[in-house]
Amino acid sequence: MKNSQYSIAIALFGVVIGVLATLLVTRPKKEVVKFDGDYNQWRKLNLVLQQIERNYVDTIDQKKMTDAAVVAALEELDPHSIYLPPVELDEAETELSGNFEGIGITFNVPSDTAIVLSVVPGGPSEKAGLAAGDRILKVDDRVIAGTKTPQDSMVRYMKGRAGTKVGILISRDGEETLFSITRDKIPMHSVDASFMLDETTGYVKLAKFARTTYKEVFSAAQTLMGKGMQHLVFDLRGNSGGYFDQALLISNEFLPKGAGIVYMEGLNRRREQYDADGSGKMQDLKLTVLIDETSASSSEIVAGAIQDNDRGTVIGRRSYGKGLVQEPVYFSDGSGIRLTVARFHTPSGRCIQKPYSKDKEYMYDILDRYAHGEMVSADSMKVDTSSVYYTVNGRKVYGGGGIIPDIFVPMDTTRATNFYVQCNRKATTMRFASSMFDKYKGALSAIEDFSELDRYLESIAIEDQFVRYAAQVDKIKAAPGEWEESRVYMMPQIKGLVGRFSKLGEEAFYKFYLPLDDGIQAALKE
Repeated sequence: MKNSQYSIAIALFGVVIGVLATLLVTRPKKEVVKFDGDYNQWRKLNLVLQQIERNYVDTIDQKKMTDAAVVAALEELDPHSIYLPPVELDEAETELSGNFEGIGITFNVPSDTAIVLSVVPGGPSEKAGLAAGDRILKVDDRVIAGTKTPQDSMVRYMKGRAGTKVGILISRDGEETLFSITRDKIPMHSVDASFMLDETTGYVKLAKFARTTYKEVFSAAQTLMGKGMQHLVFDLRGNSGGYFDQALLISNEFLPKGAGIVYMEGLNRRREQYDADGSGKMQDLKLTVLIDETSASSSEIVAGAIQDNDRGTVIGRRSYGKGLVQEPVYFSDGSGIRLTVARFHTPSGRCIQKPYSKDKEYMYDILDRYAHGEMVSADSMKVDTSSVYYTVNGRKVYGGGGIIPDIFVPMDTTRATNFYVQCNRKATTMRFASSMFDKYKGALSAIEDFSELDRYLESIAIEDQFVRYAAQVDKIKAAPGEWEESRVYMMPQIKGLVGRFSKLGEEAFYKFYLPLDDGIQAALKE
């Protein structure tokens, strides 16, 4: 037996030696590709690619290899220099362009079925007859209801060139109806909500910096000033940035002539300084800017300019720290790159960009902030005290990446009861809101006053209905005393989600949520 095993082992060893011998024998004798160690003009990379093309065993997909090489090269630079294939580039440009071509609806997917939240007034869907509450079953021949279709795929199916048609099969009141909708250009708004918080304080929530952002913010502010606004709470929380010029235009509205807004500088880019020209119409408004860990790029430019000029108060948590300047380069095949060419600095000289020497640490920075307690305690915030700068009034501000707020607002982690967590896992509140619209859509769709909406929701005993819905539909029951603890922060959210189906739209959600928003409460006290 042992001899047999030994013989097999010897045979296998011979096979391995034979394979190695084949490799050595069949290789051209002493083939050495000349490389003089000069890495200029990408010589070594070109040599490698030439060898692959001449000698590789199989057919080469040059397009695929080229794209892979580009991606790999850019990954060696910084976290924000990226390559975008044609489809991704088109989607990225559309997101910030201020309009896109499609059917003109907003929808949510609470339980594997897209439910229309609203239709754009005057848009293709409204003209065709789609309405809030409709369940979308099919887009052309694609079944998207109950198929776990990703939400971004649903959006892509509905979008398309203006003038083209798309078939949308919906379910309404249990009946299926097919609509033929002609796509058109649809405006995309970057201001989510704007309204008065009290008699003299206005609120503007900005979602992103798109092509139309300055016009939207200016219009919203002028409307609120007409209602008596003397103090603006400008909410940049969750705003990941966008077009640089829009940040400049908005900052310019608040700052006096000659005040610095931002400057950029890089190895191949001379320093470019941007200052206010004094034409701003909101220089005398009291100003509060809200930021958090997801406020980035253009949001940080605005917050940094306001803070360094002592123009207003910055409230919240340390911002993301994205201060690298991307310059787009477009290729004729529809693809492109966004290449980092400079860094943004606030007027005092702080570099907005946080360190990125270790990519994994950079990627997980926000999670690290949670782990180290920065979200709940100002004392846990990473502050580079060796990097000191000064505002125009001589206040100390610190570098190290991101904008550190003047007033810290911790994240509230005490509200998540077990009942809340279970409802969140099953999207109970979202699905309940949809069921409420189905039940009361006639009345909800007609309401356009917030006080009237609040009274109506109380009149239909929405709280009792939610508790029953959670227990009967999702089998979630609150433990003794748990609902009393949960209702304080769950009911405003539930009312806000149902209120979205009224004519108030997103404004209803933000207004209901105000009492729970520690950032806004801090701004009102400031």
